[in-house]
Amino acid sequence: MRNRFIRLAFILLMPLMASAQQKPIYKDPKQPVEVRVKDLLSRLTIQEKIDLLGYNSKAVPRLGIPAYNWWNEALHGVARAGEATIFPQAIGMAATFNDDLLKQVSTVISTEARAKYNLSTGMGRRLQYMGLTFWTPNINIFRDPRWGRGQETYGEDPFLTSRMGAAFVSGLQGNDPNHLKASATAKHFAVHSGPEAGRHEFNAVVDEKDLRETYLYSFKYLVDGGVASVMCGYNRLNNEPCCTSNTLLHDILLKEWKFKGQVVTDCGALDDIYLRHKTEPDQVVVAAEAIKAGVNLDCSTLLQNDVLAAVKRGLLKNSDVDRALSASLRTQFKLGFYDDASLSPYHAYGADSVHNTQHIALARKVAQQSMVLLKNDQHILPLSKSKYSSYMVIGPTSTSYDALIGNYHGAGKVVNFVEGITAAVGPAARVEYDMGADNRDTTHFGGIWAAGNADVTIAVLGLSPVYEGEEGDAFLAAGGGDKLNIDLPASHIAFLKKLRHDVKKPIIAVVTAGSDVDINAIAPYADAVILAWYPGEQGGNALADILFGDVSPSGHLPVTFYKSLSDLPEYHNYNMAGRTYRYYNGPVQYPFGFGMSYTTFEYALSNQFKDTYKLNDTISVTVNVKNTGNFNGDEVVQAYIKYPSVERMPYKELKAFKRVTVNKGSVNTVTIKIPVKELRKWDLYKRDWQLHKGNYQLVLGSSSADEKLTVPFRVEGI
Repeated sequence: MRNRFIRLAFILLMPLMASAQQKPIYKDPKQPVEVRVKDLLSRLTIQEKIDLLGYNSKAVPRLGIPAYNWWNEALHGVARAGEATIFPQAIGMAATFNDDLLKQVSTVISTEARAKYNLSTGMGRRLQYMGLTFWTPNINIFRDPRWGRGQETYGEDPFLTSRMGAAFVSGLQGNDPNHLKASATAKHFAVHSGPEAGRHEFNAVVDEKDLRETYLYSFKYLVDGGVASVMCGYNRLNNEPCCTSNTLLHDILLKEWKFKGQVVTDCGALDDIYLRHKTEPDQVVVAAEAIKAGVNLDCSTLLQNDVLAAVKRGLLKNSDVDRALSASLRTQFKLGFYDDASLSPYHAYGADSVHNTQHIALARKVAQQSMVLLKNDQHILPLSKSKYSSYMVIGPTSTSYDALIGNYHGAGKVVNFVEGITAAVGPAARVEYDMGADNRDTTHFGGIWAAGNADVTIAVLGLSPVYEGEEGDAFLAAGGGDKLNIDLPASHIAFLKKLRHDVKKPIIAVVTAGSDVDINAIAPYADAVILAWYPGEQGGNALADILFGDVSPSGHLPVTFYKSLSDLPEYHNYNMAGRTYRYYNGPVQYPFGFGMSYTTFEYALSNQFKDTYKLNDTISVTVNVKNTGNFNGDEVVQAYIKYPSVERMPYKELKAFKRVTVNKGSVNTVTIKIPVKELRKWDLYKRDWQLHKGNYQLVLGSSSADEKLTVPFRVEGI
């Protein structure tokens, strides 16, 4: 009888035991992601689903879903989240022309992000800027030097932007096929590059040729490469607000490009649609139109507040809400949010993975490669430590924290220019510092007498992110974040003039900026000029490495330095005619791709170049790069295409680049490959890509104006 009772009890308990042991499907990491998404959707109420459509997603305790803040930044290091390695601003990283190095940078960023996420969530903290979903990179085209946010981009060229952007995404997201290390976001989709003051209401008007060839090129490349998210912009494009645009989101991104990731709005962009663009009557209609166009996540509260009303009005179906939420859930599953933390390949990252010695060394290397030598009269640089024993480091941005870290930055110890130079020359040399000038006074200066007593003066001047940047952040910018001109502060120019007048010994000018500035205004008063950008936490050490010849400068301009804004179309004009090196061939201060070195290089073809190609071919050329100078150095081989004489063709166009290290007296080989499909252009009448038959030229050099090798070839079409 006792045995029968035990057996009966066991039979009755079996379902309960099985139930206790069996995980819900959405919590089972062995299940496919799509199956898990479908299961979780089936368990959520309509209100719970809507609560998850905003960047500040609410918790669902009954299903074990914690609150999560999607808004995180990592433009050039984990931003706004305490200690993190601060790399050079994005425009400076673009100046390296080194996509392999940029991938190393973003790999470090995602490692630090994972470590900070592990540490904070381990303490029960669910903080903004401490998550794993990053709204970066900014791959908008820096089409006009007035745009304050241009410093966040990889410059004016679609090809360079696409390759640097893809490298950044690759390092940030990792290479695990089943897990995202972090989530990257390509922004701002699309045709968004100022004016900053009117960004919530401006209407960018472009035809489809400029749209496809310039403004969408990088987005398409990153989508094809698997970027997890795309952010729609504040503006209208051809009268359609970007975040409810059927053309941009539904037709191009989702239908044509087959994007399977998440679409997030810029912050407050949905509110702009009914409040400023006034294309929809109220927020409920906006919510419906955004969901139907393809938006998945809202960086505001509009979707959370108004989607239910849209459903009740019959503007949306429950299935529309499911579809919208699915993309965000898919990202969260890939990030491991619903799995045991120990199952993540990144679960072991901790405090020793944040701002460690290796990461700091990488920040220094990137800063070294980013700085651009613009002038070097009489080969005054590099400076000899044995020849010069006393130094004056002077100038308004020589100790500026802001001028090192740019915008969208982390926090921590930085090495300013005074500190870097002082450490480099050692205790047996004399170094003095003076601010020298402020940003307003054009008559009163400090440190002039002391500079006269030094062997060499390093004058650091220029802009900082309070004079150019995002609306609201650049609070001293005359144009609501934008610059009104390319002028350096008048007080800085007057200071350098006075310094030159009184000091007859060498003067090295170092310029901080995130954009094209008027170097011509200061170049006559300095023996050498270095553009340092906003070089990150190791800016001071990197500058010293270059000044004293430990590293030969190798940065190249990712933007054209124009002589005057009068050479450009109106700022509001988004047509590409007359803009960037691709469509402007007038006089400039410095051409796109320009950058000097301490050494010289010669190119020679090392293979037989094929002279006729068809659509599916690949142009391939191998070049011997010889260092003919007296210093080891890096050369950036840039490959440009000159097209047949067809209406609206670019004057020339970057289609490949490769950085190579060559020791003095040595030769290294570089192979350049360009798929012929890359030479297609958009046909406005056929509304498709077309390869034009005719005579082309491949031009190899160290800038867009340098032609070390020119190789003609012909394209025969299909």
